[in-house]
Amino acid sequence: MNFNLTQIPERTKKPRTHGLTMVMDKGLSLEEARNFLSAAGPHIDILKLGFGTAYVTPNLRAKIELYQSANIPVYFGGTLFEAFAIRNQFEEYINVVKDYGISYMEVSDGSITIPHAEKCGYIEKLAKIGLVLSEVGSKDAEHIIPPYKWIELMSAELSAGATYVIAEARESGNVGIYRGSGEVREGLVQEILTQIPAEKIIWEAPQKAQQLYFLELVGCNANLGNLAPNEVISLEAMRIGLRGDTFNLFLDRE
Repeated sequence: MNFNLTQIPERTKKPRTHGLTMVMDKGLSLEEARNFLSAAGPHIDILKLGFGTAYVTPNLRAKIELYQSANIPVYFGGTLFEAFAIRNQFEEYINVVKDYGISYMEVSDGSITIPHAEKCGYIEKLAKIGLVLSEVGSKDAEHIIPPYKWIELMSAELSAGATYVIAEARESGNVGIYRGSGEVREGLVQEILTQIPAEKIIWEAPQKAQQLYFLELVGCNANLGNLAPNEVISLEAMRIGLRGDTFNLFLDRE
């Protein structure tokens, strides 16, 4: 850091296994990505090319190589995986991943219905060639999954080979683990944590209040995802008590 302060909570060090900040790139230009890295690179752990944007992104290979040159793993959004899966092009998806040098892959079923055994089969196959992030939850706000089912799905997908499970929220943060207003479904989250280790869950938390909730609940090393590029530095400051929302969280006043 730039100077010394006492009573700063200990953050895990990169490459981290928890305390992750996952950022969503929804269409930055190559130059914008380069500027973004110059400002926030040390605080980014994983970079997601959001939903299906990789299909239409100019200079895709150069952008992926730029992020990887900064030791930031890149992966395609789960919606792109679903687009291949629904078209019976799973093997082509694997070829694309390999062609672009991608070692992280997301398996999701937020937009399509995949029998759970089949989804776990995809996870098992992809886990043989890289690290799998498996997203649980629907993008349909009307589809409410009960807590026991979240736990059942997450447990099965971790057992199938996923390194992390992602708790769905969309980029807007108003479905899945959140109500339409963006409010956290606290009972759901707390029940999930009785059975699934916090270190294995990436909570999609694009809104500041959502990030704050998980920092207060799990601590400064909560895994948080779907961060906008311009929110990375703000989140890192909030993680360690240097934003008003968490200023008193880690202070020892005795």
